[in-house]
Amino acid sequence: MSLPNLVPIPELYVSADSAQKLKVEAGNLPSWDLTARQTCDLELLMNGGFNPLKGFMSEADYDGVVANMRTADGTLWPIPITLDVSEKFADTIEPGQDIALRDAEGVILAILSVTDKWSPDKALEAEKVFGADDLAHPAVNYLHNTAGKVYLGGPITGIQPPVHYDFKARRDTPNELRAFFRKMGWRRVVAFQTRNPLHRAHQELTFRAAREAQANLIIHPVVGMTKPGDIDHFTRVRCYEAVLGQYPAATTTMSLLNLAMRMAGPREALWHGIIRRNHGCTHMIVGRDHAGPGKNSQGKDFYDPYAAQELFKAHATEIGIEMVDFKQMVYVQEKAQYFPVDEVPEGSTVLDISGTELRRRLREGLEIPEWFSFPTVVEELRRTSPARSKQGFTVFFTGLSGSGKSTIANALMVKLMEMGGRPVTLLDGDVVRKHLSSELGFSKDHRDLNIKRIGYVASEITKNGGIAICAPIAPYTATRRAVREMIEAFGAFIEVHVATSLEECERRDRKGLYKLAREGKIKEFTGISDPYEAPTHAELVVDTQDVDVDHCAHQVLLKLEQMGLIRG
Repeated sequence: MSLPNLVPIPELYVSADSAQKLKVEAGNLPSWDLTARQTCDLELLMNGGFNPLKGFMSEADYDGVVANMRTADGTLWPIPITLDVSEKFADTIEPGQDIALRDAEGVILAILSVTDKWSPDKALEAEKVFGADDLAHPAVNYLHNTAGKVYLGGPITGIQPPVHYDFKARRDTPNELRAFFRKMGWRRVVAFQTRNPLHRAHQELTFRAAREAQANLIIHPVVGMTKPGDIDHFTRVRCYEAVLGQYPAATTTMSLLNLAMRMAGPREALWHGIIRRNHGCTHMIVGRDHAGPGKNSQGKDFYDPYAAQELFKAHATEIGIEMVDFKQMVYVQEKAQYFPVDEVPEGSTVLDISGTELRRRLREGLEIPEWFSFPTVVEELRRTSPARSKQGFTVFFTGLSGSGKSTIANALMVKLMEMGGRPVTLLDGDVVRKHLSSELGFSKDHRDLNIKRIGYVASEITKNGGIAICAPIAPYTATRRAVREMIEAFGAFIEVHVATSLEECERRDRKGLYKLAREGKIKEFTGISDPYEAPTHAELVVDTQDVDVDHCAHQVLLKLEQMGLIRG
């Protein structure tokens, strides 16, 4: 008898012959270049990972999912899957049209038959799906500051999957995994969802989960988009492969999931369950604070640590997958083994290293004990996360025109070059305007694009172990955050707010710009006719009024030394 988790599930791909014809026809259609997140969503729509969805959600399905986690026909689905586009592109499209969906290289992956076009209430979406309209949540920030303002919905005709050049042997579609489980005779399969490297506590947790469920184990890490600041998936997969030898080969496998996480806590746990059911799993491990994004704007956790387990348990029958719940695992010194935190023998010495403490030890080159992690994993992490004094970093000055940013940046550059050890590059606002952004004007969109170009160049310098010093005005909080996330993927980001007052900047006005702005001859001038959103969490604040430049530059050096980025 065929078990439901082993029979093939529907995909949205057409046959190879049809795909060839459609590719030619699609070349004449309006096209949308997919973002990284949209590419992940499209792949899971086409290969059945998002079954029973047949495309990007209609407005009715979206409204139902936002309000009560159900599509218009009553199907349980907790996360909106929508194609967000710019207003400019949306103005050229009407329901009833087909559009070609292309990857970043312009390759046509699918055709979307547009049935719906609408402008969503993003504040409501944030409140309902993520629990709060709080920009500290990475998905809420994405919703407001990255995603397009208009949503398109409609069924998908799949032409070909996105190409992955990395870890090809580890990537499986839902039907490929189901076929593997059939071949191996696996009837019960427990999935372990992770976006972090595996340490010894994870190994113990997965061993116990497989035993409790009397099931085979699939380690199923996310390699699409995770939380900004997470360890890159290349490093993580090398860590997983280093640990895989610790598991029994006959009962354990690993497969990579190209999912764009939303970090939506309880709703995300349900979503992960549905996706794992589609991949042929019968059980899933749901841990403490599953898919939680960390702290909100008030410094509190976004979600109760066990809310995900409770919501999953309430819907497990409908999802068709059983939950294996596990609490935090800690190391008991006297027993030399791991225990769930609520099963620790009384009077025992408990040892634990938090994620924050692990990052600190890596940053400072300190020992990571063998009871905590595998030497091969630590070695891999040290390769991509060297001690801070050996990493690249970016110093990002922001402040009003005339505040003294460029002058301090120049002084800092000279001091760092005098110290030696790493190449130093100064990306001054005016110089970048001349060489990198000469075609841009001074509208908000163009200023944002200029800052993002600076951020991109700085991230490349940082990634390659150099020091980037940036000195643009950068008036908008969301753009500075986007640059921070870009750079922190590779090294440290130090925001320095040059908080010289508007009155003092205007008094200096060497270029006569404030005078022209006051006269209305310069439009959208920061501080006069356009706002400057002052940083609230800058690593350092300096004021150049009545303070010499050398002192300000020295303050930055002291901050870099305190952060371990330069030697004292």
